Amino acid sequence: MQLLRQKNFGVISENKILFLKKMAELIPHPFSSLINRMFHELETKSSIFDYHSKKYFTGSTDKEYSVKFHGKKSSSPLGPASGPQTQMAQNILLSWLGGSRIMELKTVQVLDELEIPRPCIDMQTIGYNVEWSQELKVEQSLHEYVKGSMLIQILQASKKLEIATNFENVLYDMSVGYDLEGIKSEKVSKFIEKMKDASAIVEHYRKQIPEKFAEYRDLDFQTRLSDTLTLSTFHGCPPEEIEKIIDYLFHKHSLNCIIKLNPTLLGKNKVRHLLNDMMGYQDINVPNEAFENDTSWEQAQGFVERLGLTADSLGLGFGVKFNNTLIVENHRDFFPKTEKVMYLSGTPLHVLGINLVQQFRERFCDRFPISFSAGIDKNNFADSVALGLTPITVCSDLLKVGGYSRSSSYFKELNTRMDSLGVSDIESYIIKAYGNAELALRNIGIDNGNESVNSFRESLHNPESQLQFSQLLKNLGGKITENLLSEIKLLNTKTYVEQATNHERYSFEKNSTPPRKVGTMLELFDCLTCDKCIPVCPNDANFALNIPAGKTEILEFEQRSERWHIKERKTLKLEKKYQIGNFADFCNECGNCDIFCPEDGGPFILKPRFFGNLDSFKHFSSHDGFFIEKGNDAEKVYARFDGKEYCLLIKGEYVDYSGPDFKIRFCKDDPINTISGEAKNTVSFENYEIMKMMKTAVTDTSSVTYSSFL
Repeated sequence: MQLLRQKNFGVISENKILFLKKMAELIPHPFSSLINRMFHELETKSSIFDYHSKKYFTGSTDKEYSVKFHGKKSSSPLGPASGPQTQMAQNILLSWLGGSRIMELKTVQVLDELEIPRPCIDMQTIGYNVEWSQELKVEQSLHEYVKGSMLIQILQASKKLEIATNFENVLYDMSVGYDLEGIKSEKVSKFIEKMKDASAIVEHYRKQIPEKFAEYRDLDFQTRLSDTLTLSTFHGCPPEEIEKIIDYLFHKHSLNCIIKLNPTLLGKNKVRHLLNDMMGYQDINVPNEAFENDTSWEQAQGFVERLGLTADSLGLGFGVKFNNTLIVENHRDFFPKTEKVMYLSGTPLHVLGINLVQQFRERFCDRFPISFSAGIDKNNFADSVALGLTPITVCSDLLKVGGYSRSSSYFKELNTRMDSLGVSDIESYIIKAYGNAELALRNIGIDNGNESVNSFRESLHNPESQLQFSQLLKNLGGKITENLLSEIKLLNTKTYVEQATNHERYSFEKNSTPPRKVGTMLELFDCLTCDKCIPVCPNDANFALNIPAGKTEILEFEQRSERWHIKERKTLKLEKKYQIGNFADFCNECGNCDIFCPEDGGPFILKPRFFGNLDSFKHFSSHDGFFIEKGNDAEKVYARFDGKEYCLLIKGEYVDYSGPDFKIRFCKDDPINTISGEAKNTVSFENYEIMKMMKTAVTDTSSVTYSSFL
């Protein structure tokens, strides 16, 4: 009899995943292991954490992408939004490899032991989620942020990547929530102060740098990780509470602050007109309570004005962010029925977000900087840059096929547009992007100018070299350039909002087709091996498992009259050149890999799951999986199949193998003639052979899985 990929690893009901009710817990990885894997994988596979180097974006010698954020220089306006791409150290590094240089770290709050529903991310069409806070303890989050920044500095110092000299400045922006009481708590206050001075944590991890890389122990690691903060508040947070929080952060912690505001500021009529009527998302309903409970436009204008004055008096930066996700009724069957609402992100949110940018600028002009996060992708990133938004953060698009590598295409499109305009820096690009410079000059009262103005005006119609245009812009003088940029940002915003609001690419019709499914069910081995599940995981929990194709004989023994006999011989056949595995410690069961997998069942549930330590393996007793323990003279494999535990100990010539109703021993080279022990029933060697495969796959010297470096 032949076994062909028959082993399932999860619980299936009516061809749908029965998601495990127990809260998934992320487990931070040892810093030394992250460093070892980073360099080993780069050297052996030209990738880092499963992100191939050919898709990195590390700057350009003939382009200057730098922008200012709260007066500090960042080498790029792009960054990951406060979400799944910045919750763990490897996520931060992966974002950096894609060209992000302003890292909006995942929001922390005083309540850091939450039961977040699973699955929590739905990217089938646009974007929905029920995940809104960190999944680590506050102190763990702090350590992940420090580890992430140190990984970046170590990689920069290694010179193993060709990074443009003007692309090395990285900024970290912390995010806290969700109310004043929680933010004033000792736990969150300590987090903020340690982000401002992480010296002790840096020294802690400096000592963990492996001896092989001891040269990096003397690096001047960044210890003032951040003095900027983006405030995230609950939907429905009272406006007076928002104002008190920012005022507290100004005076207590001396932080430069951004307030993340909600799309509901547009008002009920405009939100529904844009979302339901113009874009055609008739199935989405924003509940009335969302508008009734959220800050109104009038209230927002009031506290922005007052907080702006306070910031000025304290010499601190202050701005706004458009925008938060949009609260909508849960009308889909993806999330648990207990979730009455969910949060919309992605494509349609972009239209709402840029309309808010226009509304805000029509009121405040360019007085306050605007951070932006709403449906950013390769098609609209360059447009958002042209509006002078900083940072421009992204989440939903990086959860699609390709993952972090998608952001490199943002710069490809931006470069194309910059080249077509004959510019090489962001300021020059903003000025020329939409052809609004002539009108802007007139609007600020410069019709006929001096020689510098006339030369600049000529260059608008007769593009010069990139260097020449940049110099002509400087020749205008600081005040004229500042006023010109401010006016152009307003004009560009109006131009772009008109284009995007009516563009079909944001419509329901263009965003209603889910990823294709082929109708087959995933199994433990031999899926389609399309590799989509690997990059769509923001935590890099899914990976290629080095188990080559081939046939393995499966013996089944029975004990008769105190002697062991072979009852049956079968064959386990693997047809793919490698398999897919899942590192349980990094998997939060968000469900995103299941969305993009062409087969049903979910890779994170049905593929081999590996735990980073024995405590983790035992803690998640409802999860099938493996833990491989490596010793000097023995190797031990713990496993769970269908909730039943097995153990395999290989020491010298002999193997001790036990399961729920048997305990046997045999010589690994001759089990047929050497088997001994006790069993209540027959003993199949199928799980034994699978456990051997798993041990070999993660202990092989060429392996680059996280388990390999523990």
